[in-house]
Amino acid sequence: MPDLTSLEAAAFRRLLAHLRERSDVQNIDLMNLAGFCRNCLANWLREAADAQGAPMSKDEAREQIYGMPYDEWKARYQTEANSGQLAAFKPDTHPD
Repeated sequence: MPDLTSLEAAAFRRLLAHLRERSDVQNIDLMNLAGFCRNCLANWLREAADAQGAPMSKDEAREQIYGMPYDEWKARYQTEANSGQLAAFKPDTHPD
């Protein structure tokens, strides 16, 4: 049986592929429903890199998560949040 780290890595790669395929799901939807978003994943990736002595910039981490530069993803896929999404958003639960 593979070690847990390789299984976790495979599951993470699958999550990234799923999120890239589901560009229709907005970050605010993820935040409202799950309490995290793609930017959170990028922050966690950056923190893990820093902890292992391999500093990664915010932009580098976001490109790893989004599969393209963040500004490009926003221009292609991000929409304005609607009133329902904004009403459900609790900014104190999301630092970024």
